[in-house]
Amino acid sequence: MVKKSKRKLTLDQPVTYQIEVPGHLDASWAEWAGGMVIAVVHEGDDLPITTLTGRLDQAALQGLLRRLYSLGRPLISVKCIEDDEAPTN
Repeated sequence: MVKKSKRKLTLDQPVTYQIEVPGHLDASWAEWAGGMVIAVVHEGDDLPITTLTGRLDQAALQGLLRRLYSLGRPLISVKCIEDDEAPTN
């Protein structure tokens, strides 16, 4: 039996988020995206999916989501993940 830890989210403490958007954002966007790790997955002829992973507090998360919106990037998902699931640079 796997025990899931219950984490308490707060407005001021950073946690690791994984955000998926359609299309290709290359590594040059990492600084613009708050230093998040950027990975792009291509599956056959489908549109590539970019995954941004990194530690953000709620204010930084809101800012990043607004920047993605201003670029016209719809969100596929936004997940709060355990730190041991996060990729490293």
